[in-house]
Amino acid sequence: MGHTFDTSTAVGHCPFMPVFGPPALMLERGDGTEVFATDGTRYLDFLAGIAVVSLGHSNPVIADAIAEQARKLVHVSNFFANPVATAAAMSVDGLLTEATGRPGQVFFTNSGAEANECALKLARKFAGPGRHNVVTALGSFHGRTLATLAATGQPAKHEPFAPMPEGFIHVPWGDLAAIEAAVDDSVGAVFLESVQGEGGVNPAPAGYLEGVREICTRKGALMMIDEVQTGFARTGAWFGFEHSGVSPDVVTLAKAMGNGMPIGACWAPVEIAAAFVPGDHGSTYSGTALATVAVETVISEMKRLDAPVLARTAEARIRTLLDGADGVTGVRGSGLLLGVALEEGIVAGDVAAEALANGLIVNAVNAATIRLAPPLTVSDKEIEEAIAILIDAISVVRSRS
Repeated sequence: MGHTFDTSTAVGHCPFMPVFGPPALMLERGDGTEVFATDGTRYLDFLAGIAVVSLGHSNPVIADAIAEQARKLVHVSNFFANPVATAAAMSVDGLLTEATGRPGQVFFTNSGAEANECALKLARKFAGPGRHNVVTALGSFHGRTLATLAATGQPAKHEPFAPMPEGFIHVPWGDLAAIEAAVDDSVGAVFLESVQGEGGVNPAPAGYLEGVREICTRKGALMMIDEVQTGFARTGAWFGFEHSGVSPDVVTLAKAMGNGMPIGACWAPVEIAAAFVPGDHGSTYSGTALATVAVETVISEMKRLDAPVLARTAEARIRTLLDGADGVTGVRGSGLLLGVALEEGIVAGDVAAEALANGLIVNAVNAATIRLAPPLTVSDKEIEEAIAILIDAISVVRSRS
């Protein structure tokens, strides 16, 4: 049985560093789209651990695979291979080879930020001395390590940690002329999201990624795509960049690939990955069997369920239910990474709090946008219940404005 744990008194103070603020709930159990607090209250999870639990909480197929692997082999060092990591790497590469037309290689990490660190190091190594700069977009988010935070195009997040690592050029999102001007002989790569998730669910404008691809090819810079939030069917395609039909040079992944198991990956075509030699990069837990069995199982299950179709079908249902709703000015994004834009004066944080009080987990990705990212396995009935709660929450907050 579960029990309530009072983080403020158990050891005389909260045991967690205060980087996330006070937690809204103590959740102890999940099942599909539902999660349950320690007091038994049920919530519909339309955030899915921030686009992580794409096959649902406590997915039995994934849980069984992890449990079985835990009894067989959890971890060996990278002096040795293991069959699970090898199979997972081949499956990830298979998806990306199909999406890009280029066979590649994978480095497994423990998180999306680490996958992006790997990509940044690979870009510098591949480009060579003098071409160390990387162009990223304002409003982007690439992680919390010093290098990935420096890559993140949100200057306010840099200020507490200045001086930041050098080598990053930030340009306006969606502005091809700015990319053209920024990519000079000092630039080794352009690093973008296919949809800016933390920036407000901002999809790449039509023609933007195609134009970046052309500029990078012409100027000899790598085109790197951060698919940490958008990858693994979240947008209605296996990868967000597929909507633009481009073939990037480096792709980073995490979140949904483990369905909650902490794991990420950096992928690059063989000829680019070859820039790394032994000793250039590493991680104690890279390719650990316990995490990679989740990856292999997630990919297998997503293929069985045709996850991209699930995402597109659920998106259509959500858009239909939100069409014409009072206080909603539009819905951005694709698949099940959607941003509900609110009328001026309606504070998204207040809407998220009101929805939570009535059993729905969503989040305010910025002051005027509610992010929806439920599991891809969400049912029509759950969608209808969730959107009804959300519309009511918007109405309540709107009436107070």
